[in-house]
Amino acid sequence: MNFRQTAWAAVAATLALSAFSAHADKKEQVQKILAAQQPALEDMARGVAEQPARQLAGGARQILVQVVPEDKREATAKQVDAEIKKYLDSAVPSVRASATKLSPTTIGPMLEERFTEDELKQLASMLESPILKKYQSALPEMSNALLEKVVDDARPAVTPKLQAAEGNIRKILDTASGGKLSAAGNNAAPAAKPAAKK
Repeated sequence: MNFRQTAWAAVAATLALSAFSAHADKKEQVQKILAAQQPALEDMARGVAEQPARQLAGGARQILVQVVPEDKREATAKQVDAEIKKYLDSAVPSVRASATKLSPTTIGPMLEERFTEDELKQLASMLESPILKKYQSALPEMSNALLEKVVDDARPAVTPKLQAAEGNIRKILDTASGGKLSAAGNNAAPAAKPAAKK
């Protein structure tokens, strides 16, 4: 091997080593980002597992009110709640484990492809920032406070619209049922009329 070949081999080896080092640095930054995002992954996993539980609870509540005798509702509701809790206790850890297992092979390559090493370092630093963590821990309280105020502020404008929608839906359902809803309403005791002024 002559000098020129040796020099090119050394350059190629240096470039390969530097590319490998950069790739390793990128992977390290991606791992830091994934570690910093673990609480968000766990929240997502909990949400995925809770969605069917909310649907089960909503369906059970409707059936409970419509079919179960009133004297058995409370005990039945406790049984349903226990069953939903049992589901959540087993499903949440499974979904969390799946999210933790799959995030490096799903999110990791996307981060490596879309961000430079420098951008990954900046992102990792931001996500590890104590100020960001403090802000994120305050988000639920801030969101709830805002939601409460928005609901109170918007209620006067939204309530008439909701009542109109409820009335229209009742008419649609009454028409579709051949008037059974209005017939059921007519069998109810009439509302008391105000006394006539003398």
